Amino acid sequence: SFLTVVFVLFLSTSAFGAGFGLYEGSARGNVLGAGLTATADDPSAVFYNPAGITQLKGTQTLVGATFIYPQMDVTTTGGITYTTPGSSGAVVTGTNVTDTGSTDNWWIPIHAYITHQLNDKWWAGFGIFSRFGLGTQFDPNWPGRYNSYYARIRTVEFNPNLAYKVNEKFSVAAGFNLMYFDLKLEQKINAGYFGGAAVAYPNLPDANSTLEGDSWGWGFNLAMHYKPAQDWMLGISYRSRVSQKITEGDADFTKPPQWAALGAANALLLRDTKGSGGLHLPDEVFAGIAWKATPTVTLGGGVYWTRWSSYDKLQITYALPLAPVAGGDTVTKTKNWEDVYRFMIGAEWKFMPNWRASASYAYDQEPINDQYADYLVPASDRNMYSLGLGYDYGKFNADLSYTLIMINARTIPARPADGVL
Repeated sequence: SFLTVVFVLFLSTSAFGAGFGLYEGSARGNVLGAGLTATADDPSAVFYNPAGITQLKGTQTLVGATFIYPQMDVTTTGGITYTTPGSSGAVVTGTNVTDTGSTDNWWIPIHAYITHQLNDKWWAGFGIFSRFGLGTQFDPNWPGRYNSYYARIRTVEFNPNLAYKVNEKFSVAAGFNLMYFDLKLEQKINAGYFGGAAVAYPNLPDANSTLEGDSWGWGFNLAMHYKPAQDWMLGISYRSRVSQKITEGDADFTKPPQWAALGAANALLLRDTKGSGGLHLPDEVFAGIAWKATPTVTLGGGVYWTRWSSYDKLQITYALPLAPVAGGDTVTKTKNWEDVYRFMIGAEWKFMPNWRASASYAYDQEPINDQYADYLVPASDRNMYSLGLGYDYGKFNADLSYTLIMINARTIPARPADGVL
């Protein structure tokens, strides 16, 4: 059906913002960022600052997409073998250095908004967008495969808002967020993890693990827009934490025929089963300021704050244990991410009656500590340079933007128990 097609299209995957946050609410907003939180003068204000929709007359709509092409290289030293059963028996062996590039993929988050003026005091707005997404993929046989070779997190969020104009300078808004969450993780499992005959058969091929699940969560948002003077604008927007709980996930395992060498125990290893788990997606605050320096030039900037400390662990509980002894029925991966900021500054110039140009710079902090970093999100602090071009014709507007993301290199310690080299 049409609604099913729309729903699938809006499921976004990305590796764009810090952690797996997405701040790409519109083509214009991708450049102006927090500056648009302050001006909030087009329908994407539903994403950046819903209180700003009180500036929009009648009914207005905006649709768009961001096309993301992430590229990364991971250099690993040695490989992982097991001296005794269980993760504590994993050790790094060898000194061979391997460079692995990520698999080329395009990730395309889509967004859509509609705003409507109810009367002189009240406005309604509705948005469909994604604030969180993750996509990383490597060759299934790369050295880091025991941690991850494929990770995908997709979200789609439905966000109705009501905005109230207190006076010509001050507006407020509140909304409800309903978020769909979809997860898929793939990794390899070494037979040595289970010991037994794997010690006598050290070259057994890896098994494959696929974990999939989805869930719904909800939250709320609050916003404020203020014009202290004719040429100055301030905005702040808060979105609450959204907890996701997967209760009926699927854990599927594929074991190669050679695992028969493990004997009778093989039948009790890695059985397909149901899995459950959850995580807390963080609170966010967008704050911005803008100054109309001249009738044609607007300067703006500000900060995004994301409370990633809510993501302290990823815990999966399996209905059937992974093994009679090693592994048990619960796997916990410590995250302990940190709260982070994105700082940005930008400008928009209306250089012709129908044309606008924009440019910005942003510094984006990475929430993942070196001691907990893994291959699901192999990233670091980043510098972001953006350019935009807009065209206005009557009631029609079009925007195109480009962002170059320069991710800093980082070196992390090996954690063989987690499959990290």
